[in-house]
Amino acid sequence: MKITVIGGTGLIGSKLVTRLRGAGHDVLPASLSSGVDLLTGAGLDQALAGAETVVNVTNSPTFDAASPEFFRATMGNLLAAGERAGVGHQVILSIVGVDQVPQLDYYRAKTLQEELLRNGPTSYSIVRVTQFFEFMDAVMSWTADEDAVRLPATPVQPIAAADVVEALAEVATAPPLDGRMDVAGPEVFPLDELGRLTLAARRDRRTVVTDPGAGMFAAVPGDVLIAREGARLAPTRYADWLAARSR
Repeated sequence: MKITVIGGTGLIGSKLVTRLRGAGHDVLPASLSSGVDLLTGAGLDQALAGAETVVNVTNSPTFDAASPEFFRATMGNLLAAGERAGVGHQVILSIVGVDQVPQLDYYRAKTLQEELLRNGPTSYSIVRVTQFFEFMDAVMSWTADEDAVRLPATPVQPIAAADVVEALAEVATAPPLDGRMDVAGPEVFPLDELGRLTLAARRDRRTVVTDPGAGMFAAVPGDVLIAREGARLAPTRYADWLAARSR
């Protein structure tokens, strides 16, 4: 199968390209570095030529009020180019609970991306996943100083990037869902506790202070970021992932 991965040089995209090629597929990674600009549409026709499936794992460069326009423009360009190329399956990576947090610009932007795909001209699949293990450092850095990390107790169900890639690879090589698949890690943590586990594993002596107003996830109500019944649970546990990275 010929597959184009838009954002094929990033954290998820690069791993997905390797995974799909290892399974024998003809995979083209497309990104700014390869001359493909989703915002202008430059290079898209060439990148999608002959592709049966397109997987879009690109991300907005900001999480602020500019992000909705980024997804509006990029999805419009990608859907139009895919229709010209005869692409039969468009896949995007999204977020569990994304449509329940309209107060966050970025989540509202990702909800818009899903709506554009659903209303587009091509059969599609939406893979919603929970927060990545790999992003925990960034989450802590938003509200950290040299003595403490401030985090809310928002419930999260994090997942390893490698498990995200497995789900995407399965969906990309199967018939379109014309719907979505939710995928989450196997464990639920309060975000502040996840911070404590992370610092302890790294022998970082900073203290985690539970602060209901700290950081982006403070705006998330209740347990909306937790997977619902019917979601696929990935196998990798956070403690095992931390241990493997410290070896």
